[in-house]
Amino acid sequence: MMEKQSSLTLRTIWFSSVLAILLAVLSAACSLPELPETVDDSTEGLVAATTTSATTTSTTQPSTTPSLTPSPTPSPTPTPLHPLSMQWLRQGEYPASDIIIEEVLKSGANYHRFIASYRSQGLKIFALLTLPYGERPETGWPVVVFNHGYIHPEQYRTTERYVAYVNAIARNGYIVFRPDYRGHGNSEGVARGAYGNPDYVVDVLNAVSAMKAYEEADPERIGMWGHSMGGYITLRAMLTDPDIKAGVIWAGVVGSYPDLFARWTRRAGTSDRPRGGGWRTGLVETYGTVEENPKFWASISANSFLDELSAPLQLHHGTADDSVPIEFSATLFDQILAAGGSVEFFTYQGDDHNLSKGFSAAMQRSIQFFDLHVKGQ
Repeated sequence: MMEKQSSLTLRTIWFSSVLAILLAVLSAACSLPELPETVDDSTEGLVAATTTSATTTSTTQPSTTPSLTPSPTPSPTPTPLHPLSMQWLRQGEYPASDIIIEEVLKSGANYHRFIASYRSQGLKIFALLTLPYGERPETGWPVVVFNHGYIHPEQYRTTERYVAYVNAIARNGYIVFRPDYRGHGNSEGVARGAYGNPDYVVDVLNAVSAMKAYEEADPERIGMWGHSMGGYITLRAMLTDPDIKAGVIWAGVVGSYPDLFARWTRRAGTSDRPRGGGWRTGLVETYGTVEENPKFWASISANSFLDELSAPLQLHHGTADDSVPIEFSATLFDQILAAGGSVEFFTYQGDDHNLSKGFSAAMQRSIQFFDLHVKGQ
């Protein structure tokens, strides 16, 4: 009896122990956290999760580094054009002004003569004006703007010098307008010379504008004549104003600036402007020599722009000219031909700077040239 009772007790203790262990396990299981229904542990899923997390961080926590706006690059300051450059002349304004009759002079063979005035850069410029006799043509009289050579400004007189030249052109039915240039005669302003300043060319371009507006003149029939320094002015004016229909140059200073340096030297007793002086020295000191700065010297030389010369040109030069080398005219002739322009060139054997021996022949050729290209005959 005692053995059965002991056996029952042992079974009861074992059962209780097992029951206690099971209750402990169940109790632990109830305290575990919940797990998700599915877990995506593929590589693609991990990359996607990482990318999403980075994007979210960037959006919710913006960078505190300030955004820098680059400063605009300043535009380079353009280099001012030199007043001697052809581009400077072409960008200039040459407004028309009234032709004012200042004095009535004694008439010529078949034309009236006057001292007149017009305006150039605010200056009053005087000029010799001729007007043909007879009834004005329907469109107005043809015009020749006459550019005289160098005469010392203090010795210059409107009614003196070039009398025979003006008479020959005027009596063939042309208005002749011969500007005095600033600082010459009674013209206002300072005479600073032609080769170091644009002043005289500007005065002539304004004279052309005044003639275009002159009621007696035909604005579509304007030619230009120049001697020596006046030839330099004529070439530059023609390359600036395409309305000039034709040009005639006698013994002209028509070399490029490098040629003026290389070939034009002072000779005692010559009638034209001294070859050196301040304009050469000043330009070289500022811009360097021709060899050091060829671009600058080309920019101020009319010869660099001959492919843009739209009007025909006629050249005359004496072989014994000791004021202006005949090579200037010969070179210009070749340059215009090479550029495809229209040009004629006449030489006068043994003749001087004024073509004293060949004057009649040269003047006849000049008038015929104007009749063809200006008057339209």
